[in-house]
Amino acid sequence: MSATNFGLSLVVLRNVPLFAGLNEVELEKLSKVSGRKRVERGAFVVRAGDDTDSLYILLSGRAKVTNSDEEGREIILAWLGPGEFFGEMGLIDGSPRSASVVASEACELLCLSKDAFQRCMQDNFQVAQKLMQSLVRRLREADRKIESLALLDVYGRVARLLLDLSEEVDGRRVVRKKISKQDMARMIGASREMVSKVMRDLELSAYIHTEGDQVVILGA
Repeated sequence: MSATNFGLSLVVLRNVPLFAGLNEVELEKLSKVSGRKRVERGAFVVRAGDDTDSLYILLSGRAKVTNSDEEGREIILAWLGPGEFFGEMGLIDGSPRSASVVASEACELLCLSKDAFQRCMQDNFQVAQKLMQSLVRRLREADRKIESLALLDVYGRVARLLLDLSEEVDGRRVVRKKISKQDMARMIGASREMVSKVMRDLELSAYIHTEGDQVVILGA
């Protein structure tokens, strides 16, 4: 790694939430064994079934975690944004990749090899603790999705998805990232046509309001 890349990686590592508890010496050690990767929009970062050889941390851009059902239809399991990471489960238990990750826009990623990841975990309790917290959070999110699929109709699933994707902006709940009806359908197990109908009904009933690419949740 060149001196320029080393400096850039060190700056980047300071801003990664997973490594927020590390001191300068620990960050320098980590920067020497980390790499960077750029992926164009629509390209696979990893594919389901591949050997798990690295931890990836998204530095910029956006990606989706996907799988396929028995008929080959894409199912979106999650969206990833800057600061989020993936690949840790296979590094812990040695299993192949359980899902694919596709760049939904051009992405830059930080990569840690299996050996570097394991050394980092062994040497830094803060990193291991944050990793465990992330795994617990993902497990809770998976439980909520299973509950939604089992107990909620499509209207309820769309409403919950919008709330999950929203953030507070100037006192309002807003879905800021553009998401297509097809992608919403793939996330909640419904047809695109049904999602479009539900979105129309929610807007006509004044539960949501569309402003350009953003969706404002009224009364939330």
